Parts: sequence; C-alpha cells; structure tokens
Amino acid sequence: MASALATLCGQAVGAGQFNMLGVYLQRSWIITGVASLLLTPVFVFTSPILKLLRQDKDISHLAGKYAIWIIPQMFAYALNFPMQKFLQSQSKVWFMAIISMGGLAIHVLLNWILVIKGGHGLFGAAIAGNISWWLLVIAQLIYIISGYFPEAWTGFSCLAFKSLTNFVKLSLASAVMVCLELWYFTAVILMVGGLKNATVAVDAISICLGLQLWTLTVAFGFTSSTSVRVSNELGAGNPKAAKFSISVNVLTSAVIGLIFSATILATRKEFPRLFTNEQHVIKETSNLGYILSAIIFLNGIQPVLLGVAVGAGWQLQVALISIGCYYGFGLPLGALLGYKFKFGVEGILSAMLAGSLLQTLFQFLIIVRTSWHKQVILTSQFVSTSTIPLGISSNQGLDIWYKSHNVSYNTSQMIRQTQQRSRD
Repeated sequence: MASALATLCGQAVGAGQFNMLGVYLQRSWIITGVASLLLTPVFVFTSPILKLLRQDKDISHLAGKYAIWIIPQMFAYALNFPMQKFLQSQSKVWFMAIISMGGLAIHVLLNWILVIKGGHGLFGAAIAGNISWWLLVIAQLIYIISGYFPEAWTGFSCLAFKSLTNFVKLSLASAVMVCLELWYFTAVILMVGGLKNATVAVDAISICLGLQLWTLTVAFGFTSSTSVRVSNELGAGNPKAAKFSISVNVLTSAVIGLIFSATILATRKEFPRLFTNEQHVIKETSNLGYILSAIIFLNGIQPVLLGVAVGAGWQLQVALISIGCYYGFGLPLGALLGYKFKFGVEGILSAMLAGSLLQTLFQFLIIVRTSWHKQVILTSQFVSTSTIPLGISSNQGLDIWYKSHNVSYNTSQMIRQTQQRSRD
C-alpha cells in the first residue's frame, strides 16, 4: 500500500510541491495502520487457515505459532514502508542504507544470541525480528522529524485525515499490484504442498524461492530507483528523461540478473548444500536449477517494469495484467502440469516461469506503446489537483503548474482542449 506514496511523493517532488510530502506520509501511515489491524486476524488464525488449505499439520502448527509472534513486525512495516517511500522520493537513500546495515548487524547478533546460543528456535527468531524492525522504524522516524526536511515535514497535520478517498483508492491498487506479485510465489508453495512426498518437494521449492528472494531484493532496489526517477521526471515535465531512466535501469538490472542466473547454473549441484544435508532434497533442488536460473534472470527485468508502473501511477493496470497472467494462466497451468501430467514440482515451477514471462511481455508492450508526452500532461493534471491549497480550483492549480514549468497560455489552452475531447 505504501507504493502509492512512491507515486504521489515522487511526482510532487518533480513538480516542486514539497509541502505535501509530510501530509502524504501521514495519510499513508493512517491507511497502512488500519490495514495492519484488519490483517491481524489472518496472523492469529494462520494455523487453521493452512489446515483448511490441506497443508501438512506439523508445518501449519509451527507456521501458526510463528505468525502470532511476528504480529509486532507487521505494525513496524506499516510505519517503515511509507517512510522509505518518503525518503526515496527525495533521493535520501544513504541514511536509509546506513541504518539498514546497522539494523542488519543487530538482527544477526540477536539471532545468534536467541536462536543459536539461547536455543529458542522460531520464538527467538521472531523476537529478534520484532526488535530489529522497530529499531529501524524509530531511527527513520527521528531522522524525518528532527528538522532535516524543513519543507517536506512541517509537523503532524489534520490535513492527513482529509481527501483520504483518492489516496485509499491508489493505495489499494498499489497493494493489489504488489500482493499479486508476491502471493504468486506463496500460491506455488501451497500448490507444491499438495503433492505426494510433500516434505521433500516443499523443502526444494523453499530453497529455490529463498534464493530467488535474495536476488529479488537486489532487483527491488531498481524498482525504487526506477519509480523515483520516472515519477520525478514526469512531475518535472521531462518525458525524454523518464524514458532514458527506464532504459538505463532495465539494462543494468538485466545484466545483474544474468550474472546471478549464470552463478546458479554453474553451481547447480552445489548451492543446495548451503541449505540442507538431506540428499533427497539436494537432488530435487538441483533438478530445479535450470528453471530457477531462468526465473532469476527474469527477475532482473520484471521489478524495473514494476517501478515504471509505480512511477507513472499504473498500479491498477498492472494488477489486472497480473491477475490474468499469474492466476488465470500460470497457476492453472501449474496444476495441470504438476497434478494431471505428473511433472510434480518441476511442472509447477515451469508454469510459474511461464506466467511471469507472459506478464513481463505485456508490461513491455505497454511501456513501448506509451506516449510519454501525454503521460507528462496526465501527471501534471494529477499533481496540480492533488497538491493545490484549499480554496483554489483545479483549473487555477493547473495554471500554477503551467507557469512554474514555463508552459505558455496557448499551449495550456491546447492541453485543456485535448483533455476535454478525450473525456468527451
């Protein structure tokens, strides 16, 4: 849901409307906080939900316990992710990097103390995560409210509770878009859990998806980079710069994805040993190496396209594409290959790859066919009507934006006429 903030803050920064960033941040806190409250019962009832989905009873029992223990982390996420978008939109990433490294060091130390030395297992891991996440949140909050952002943060405001409807709509569209991406992998694990000899299959797919997640965290850095650059340039009225930033991010991320993919292929028979000593699991995981390497390469491109969608405000479009490609095509194909044709975990993972590839192709097609000059016009209208002070009409707000970007009166009139014809 915080991805909505990446769109709004990024475009506002490009348009020079810094005064609304703090209000946007507080609105996002309200929305993500309420969402966390609504999601809490899912964590509380994780165990019966998994059993209802016919998952292994022992796994469901442990997962249910762990889900309850990490509820404090969810509320930390509700504060943390909006602050991340607030800082990223202003390219203030070095402080985030430094405190993240500090948080990681504390997290590793707490896990060593509680899990390895203390022998507290999953409970120790949950407590370590709760502490490290909340320390990260507190550090970022102090940084934001301590006067380092005099224009963007002017204190807590009642404006945060106004005009929430449109903000909620964009937040929900953002949540659907991102969740459909991540839940796709979870759905694959649930599907594998229904196979015969599910323990080995789940172990193998978990190792693969764990490695994929490691590489995906690198690629998600390009998601943030792309969304910030695209939203900033669109807000500033620079369509060519927006297109150039997309090209640079896609190329760079794809090269890194290719390196990761080649590494997986080269160590196909060895990397499973980093996670397990069970020979059956090692063999099964090695068999998935070719498919995993292809997925990891695709992950070098897909997050950049996701960043373009966030920067341009296309969350709903991408969500609809994901529904069709992932849930209308990928998962049914996985069930067919895995269960009907007896290809097992290899069939399910291959179908997952096919769904991701189809989604990537559709996103590429949208980007290639987009008129970025028209996108700048749409962004300018969105920003002006989202950030104008109370008492000023939307047309007056547009006039302010046109003047600040040296757009002539005749040009602005032409833009208005074109927009009116489009609406008609």
